[in-house]
Amino acid sequence: MKKSKDIIQDEALAILLPLERGGVGITMGGGKTLIGLRHMDAHYTEHARFLVVAPKTSVFDEWSNQSKEHGLAHLSEHMHFSTYLSLSKQDLDYDIVYLDECHSLLSSHDKWLSNFRGKIVGLSGTPPKHAYTEKGKMVAKYCPIVYTYETDEAVEDDILNDYRIIVHTLELSDVKNLKMTGKNSQSWFTSERISYNYWCNRLDSSRSAKETQIMRVMRMKALMGFPSKEKLAMELLHSTDEKVILFANTQEQADSFGIPSYHSKNKESEENLIDFKKSENGKLACVLQLSEGVNIPNLRVGIILHSYGNERKSSQRIGRLLRLNPDETAVIHILCYKGTVDENWVKAALENFDSDKITWV
Repeated sequence: MKKSKDIIQDEALAILLPLERGGVGITMGGGKTLIGLRHMDAHYTEHARFLVVAPKTSVFDEWSNQSKEHGLAHLSEHMHFSTYLSLSKQDLDYDIVYLDECHSLLSSHDKWLSNFRGKIVGLSGTPPKHAYTEKGKMVAKYCPIVYTYETDEAVEDDILNDYRIIVHTLELSDVKNLKMTGKNSQSWFTSERISYNYWCNRLDSSRSAKETQIMRVMRMKALMGFPSKEKLAMELLHSTDEKVILFANTQEQADSFGIPSYHSKNKESEENLIDFKKSENGKLACVLQLSEGVNIPNLRVGIILHSYGNERKSSQRIGRLLRLNPDETAVIHILCYKGTVDENWVKAALENFDSDKITWV
């Protein structure tokens, strides 16, 4: 029997309501914000105080808008908001704390949460996979996940459309076409393979946790800037007549494909986005901003240049293509450097997706 959104939310609430601390892992389209609001309404009194914590202030609008949309506007004046960054500055005088995107919890939040005596509800689309990580430990301690509803369940229940993921593996190039600049403005050319091996060696020889972290970031930035992915992305971009969104790594890269772009430095971004939404087969290049909450009608093809070693960013980007009619299928292209850490990142990012719908080429 297929589940509706109402059934999913009823099931989650039935488990959450009696608990002092608990969380849910609900995929995109499952209504996790509404679960929070309905939980809030079940505990509503004239003097109730609820704190909603989220990574960014833009999330607060979703809570306010949905409270009005679903006949729960009376909750608005009882809701208070904080980012995770500002949580430690909040007072403790709340009945319930709602941790939206609770996978954002860090050990720095432990002191405030350990002193809080009210109920704690965690909401996440991508709960931490491993209990031994910092985020995993915090979620297990303060809002252990008691109900999950995953992407492929939503596809089976016709809440989300079907999808196919094609991972394009590339060899690192041996062509010395990367211009490097060192001290005293000295410059030379190197290849993708030489550059990658250089940063791997620097990482292997690092002597402190801080140096290790820096070397990992430098290696990631090197991979993000290699041109061979851009060449393949350009071919994919122009090989289809469907509506296509391309997730680039940087603003400069987004602008390099010769199609409209959406990012903070482009003054025409909003106009480009409006045109893209209206188009039947338009093309748009963007960076992270568009992955967080913008829905594009009839978007059937996506190209992701980089997985960032972060399954949540990849899930958010893939999620932009799961808002078609249930009988339609989206195609997501992910580019990956074979035999590198990039391959490990892509595999980790796709762990929660149906392996039968993923093709490696």
